[in-house]
Amino acid sequence: MLEAQDLACLKGDRLLFRDLAFRLQAGEMLRIAGPNGVGKTSLLRLVTGLALPEVGEVRWRGHCIRREREAFHGELLYLGHAPALNDLLSPLENLRFACAAGGDHVAEDDCVQALVRIGLENQLDLPARVLSQGQRRRVGLARLFLSARRPLWVLDEPFTALDVHAVADLAATLSAHCADGGCVMMTTHQDAPFARPPAVLDVGAFAC
Repeated sequence: MLEAQDLACLKGDRLLFRDLAFRLQAGEMLRIAGPNGVGKTSLLRLVTGLALPEVGEVRWRGHCIRREREAFHGELLYLGHAPALNDLLSPLENLRFACAAGGDHVAEDDCVQALVRIGLENQLDLPARVLSQGQRRRVGLARLFLSARRPLWVLDEPFTALDVHAVADLAATLSAHCADGGCVMMTTHQDAPFARPPAVLDVGAFAC
């Protein structure tokens, strides 16, 4: 489904990596590994089309994502490292806005159910500024329950600030998405109880 060929990434005047290639099929999970600063987040930005490679190409279903940008983004859910919340809005308002901005027209009741499912039933109407870091992370992750129709999930450090139970719940959600024919690409420094260990791509092996 998703593949990269001969990718090279330039950040400023520094070449982070080159000759990077991988293939991610339906039902698979890929963990992006490597030391800090090697280019893991930069790779995710290339894969999602938020940045362009210096060399190489990313393909989705056999088509270059630059030439099929709209169709590709319709099948992609990308959650970055930062929660990206408006502190003045409630979790429910933030989630509804994020879904709308991403092109998902989701009913308010579905947003409420997603937030309850992820453990925020007592924080639905609080301003985001009073939430803990783990609760802020959960607001963004609630989108996973509303994006099952998007087969490709790309996640940057999704387990950050989550407690042990939340880590286990998220691992189960990601495993279930793959079991249903989706695929997941993520960075993480944490071990998690996945149903099946993900494949690992070490970006450091392609570092310049």
